[in-house]
Order: sequence, then structure tokens, then C-alpha cells
Amino acid sequence: MSLTRYNNPWNLFNNLQRELYSPGYARPGSMQDSDDASAATADWAPAVDISEDENAFTLLADIPGVDPKDIEISMEKGVLTIKGERNSENVEENENYRRVERQRGQFYRRFTLPDSADADKIEAASAHGVLTVTIPKQEVTVSRRIEVKH
Repeated sequence: MSLTRYNNPWNLFNNLQRELYSPGYARPGSMQDSDDASAATADWAPAVDISEDENAFTLLADIPGVDPKDIEISMEKGVLTIKGERNSENVEENENYRRVERQRGQFYRRFTLPDSADADKIEAASAHGVLTVTIPKQEVTVSRRIEVKH
């Protein structure tokens, strides 16, 4: 028997529906994952971890074997898009065996950013097969009371 941990019963329903209509994609994190449109155009989807702290959102995408120059990150209308391609490698074949397990081809992930994200200061770096995208939060302005003069 396995236990399933959940906070909101509706999240289970939403996750089930998402998996039925878009199999093979990770569940959304603190930002809305909008991979639904990418299902027909991607050969594979990298696993992505999303975290948030008081200053920024951070995405960690597992993309081993992909040259950083082959990764395209764009931001348009509040949607962050990460796409690229892992090229096939020479496969050694023998008359007794042939085995290729690593996925190759185009990948594509989209994330709807929250209003608190500062799209102008997004940074990305790649090291050891992990793409790190840092999305700083906008500075919060302190509300103040404005006195009406008479």
C-alpha cells in the first residue's frame, strides 16, 4: 500500500486531468506549468524543479548532453519558454545487441510567470547538465496613506 500526500483535494483532480490529456509531463510547481501546448511539438520534456524564496524563483532543468548554445530561453507576455535540442550520438551496433535509452530530439517547456516576477532581470546558466534559470522578484512597494488636503 502506498500513501499519497496532498493538501488540496482539487489538485489531485487537476493533476489527473492534466496527465490524461498531456501524459509525460511533470506536475506544476509554484509557477503554473503550461506544457499543454508543447505536447505535439516536443520529442521529450526535461524534468524541472521549481523553488521560490523571498527574492526569486529558481528553475532547475535536467538537460544532460545539451550544449548551452543549443538552448533558447525567451519571455513573452508573462510566459517563460525553454526549448532546445539534444542531437543524436553515434550508436554502436553489434549483431547481437542495440540499445539506446537516452532521449534525443527537441524539448520544449513553458511556464506562466506570476505578476511578482521581474522579467527584465532573468538570468540563466548551465553546469554539469543542469540549466538554472533565476527569475528575480520585483521590489515590493510599501503602501502608504495619502492625506487629502482641504
